[in-house]
Amino acid sequence: MTTAVLEPRVGPMLRGWREQRRLSQLELALRADSSARHISFIETGRSRPSEEMVLRLAEHLDVPVRERNTLLLAAGYAPHYAQTPLDDPAMSSLRTGMERLLQAYEPYPALVVDATYTVLAANRGIAMLLEGVAGHLLTPPVNALRLTLHPEGLAPRIRNLAQWRGHLLEQTERQIALLRSDSLRALYEEVAAHPVPAGEEEPDDADAGRAFPFALPLRIEHAGTVLSFISTIATFNTPMDVTVSELAIETFLPADPETAKYLQSFTP
Repeated sequence: MTTAVLEPRVGPMLRGWREQRRLSQLELALRADSSARHISFIETGRSRPSEEMVLRLAEHLDVPVRERNTLLLAAGYAPHYAQTPLDDPAMSSLRTGMERLLQAYEPYPALVVDATYTVLAANRGIAMLLEGVAGHLLTPPVNALRLTLHPEGLAPRIRNLAQWRGHLLEQTERQIALLRSDSLRALYEEVAAHPVPAGEEEPDDADAGRAFPFALPLRIEHAGTVLSFISTIATFNTPMDVTVSELAIETFLPADPETAKYLQSFTP
């Protein structure tokens, strides 16, 4: 006996993305300059969408670039987006630009990660914060999520670990929903299993005189001094390559004058 393996169909996949975005067929049709009837026919398999329609619907559903290729394959078309390794010669200008950006941000910490939080580049500000981290966590490929929440990583020095841990886990859950990545899910389960060390968390009123109303700060100790950072994440606009679409540049802005002064004291 043989078992037939059913290939994924583009209709149900598009319906899944539409439902995830909480759009009705009519709302999607209006955005994509189509009709609710045509969207219904595509989702049920009664109509095969053109390549252009697949890309148009994916655009309006904000489907990640990697998943757009998956939709095209399911519809019987070739992938539209290349996936070029970052070390490819064609990526030299991109690598140079990112390296210049990281260096220009010094002495403040900044790094580049991919969709699974693998660190692809980092500046000296990040290196300073990693002092004392267990060597096995710094063996390539280094993972930023693991490095931050591991008991032998940064976790013991993060003064608001419960808050920051919650922020990172929520962010990772959103990534999993978008990328549907088994490896990212496994990483999430690994780091979520690490306990928050008892007694390491600051009390709620520890900073009664210091407020950060605009964003959650990362409060981390370095050489006996508690530093406060606000994290920002930048991605590339309208990427045309899977690799580029999954790059994220994270920078850590000093959240108070004391942190800025401390970091500037390390500037050569």
